[in-house]
Amino acid sequence: MGKIANSKRVARAEYSFAVDGGAVGDIALRGQNIPSGAIITDVLIKVGTALTSGDAATVALKAESAADLNAADAIAGAPWSTTGVKRGDLDADTAPVLTTADRTITATVGTAALTAGVFTVLVEYHELAA
Repeated sequence: MGKIANSKRVARAEYSFAVDGGAVGDIALRGQNIPSGAIITDVLIKVGTALTSGDAATVALKAESAADLNAADAIAGAPWSTTGVKRGDLDADTAPVLTTADRTITATVGTAALTAGVFTVLVEYHELAA
């Protein structure tokens, strides 16, 4: 049986409308992937520029499966509507997520396209030793 090795690790991924666009659908965030077999335990979101849209857009964050890091939230509310650091939906009080392959941190834009915004996602995870 494996053991926890080297304490926690953190994957960082970034989104910028100017670089990544804002079309409805999945947007692979730029940055580090999460390795196969990682146990994800926490998510932090730093909004640098509040997200905007011409309509009522939503944004979710995922690694292993749909909205497992942060549920689809309307950009008119938390965590997207104001700048600063926020906690994602996956945290110490929720069940951790186990990755089954190397995963890219992904934002899923729903309902309407984004027109502006910048954010960084920090995903804390642990790896089991072989």
